[in-house]
Amino acid sequence: MTTAPELLPILIVPDARLRQKARPVAPNDPRIPALAERMLATMYKAPGIGLAGPQVGELLRLVVIDIHPDDKPDPIVLVNPEIVAASAEAATREEGCLSLPGQYAEVTRPARVKVRWTDLAGARREVEADGLLSACLQHEIDHLDGRLFVDHVSALKRNMLLRKLAKEQKAKARE
Repeated sequence: MTTAPELLPILIVPDARLRQKARPVAPNDPRIPALAERMLATMYKAPGIGLAGPQVGELLRLVVIDIHPDDKPDPIVLVNPEIVAASAEAATREEGCLSLPGQYAEVTRPARVKVRWTDLAGARREVEADGLLSACLQHEIDHLDGRLFVDHVSALKRNMLLRKLAKEQKAKARE
């Protein structure tokens, strides 16, 4: 019987590490497979569909995504992902974030992106994505550059969301 991977703490805004730029993962870094496994376990438990290294206090360019967590799990682990092309056409969809629990907003991003990364075996991979996968890839890669989904909404909406989150976190801390 295998034991479940130890879960990682998810950082919550305003933790300063969420605003830092993550550094590239070195080739063949032996820590990455176990970290990716722990990140996936943490993401599924949360529950969420994506998680980036900085969200768990690891300032590494590492992302895990599974847009089908309830159906048949189909996780993707992206080491050093980069957006290499984005459509001029935009799409708007509601986004939330495990680092801003309970906060949601309509976010407009490129409708389609091409993303390149290295997988855990060291192979170069590439995907052209649209819909939920496109939004999720862009959202998680933003985390690697210290950006949050609230940075894509108006200042008024962003301030409302951040004040609401701070109030909810303060109330939770008193419980």
